[in-house]
Amino acid sequence: MKGQAIDTLRGDARRVAKGLCEVECVDGPEVVEAQACLPPLGQSQRVADALKVLAHPGRLRVLMALEGRELCVCDLAHVLDTSLSSMSQQLKQLRTLGAIRFRAHGKLAYYRISDPYWLGLVQSISEKLHGANSN
Repeated sequence: MKGQAIDTLRGDARRVAKGLCEVECVDGPEVVEAQACLPPLGQSQRVADALKVLAHPGRLRVLMALEGRELCVCDLAHVLDTSLSSMSQQLKQLRTLGAIRFRAHGKLAYYRISDPYWLGLVQSISEKLHGANSN
């Protein structure tokens, strides 16, 4: 019996070492306070949807390519070495997010950053992960 209790304790200790609780214990006031700080589920969903748009390497690179410049779809496709069809899909997602906008000039569509917040967010994350001189 004594050996069995020691094995159980070792198992629990391993759970704690993995970041898991050994027992279920709820701190009621802390839980209520934390719940009061949560945004509505719909708001969290919109944030998650925006992050999904940014969670694509091609779209991140489009934002970076457009920093300080305006490029047509053909140029962007060439810069990112992708098809016009694929580029159009990426641009559509970024337009829906409000990160970029376009202007038509004859038969060409030129894109530029419309809300620098999104580019700044991408740059901040890149700096956090890769250091200040990342690209």
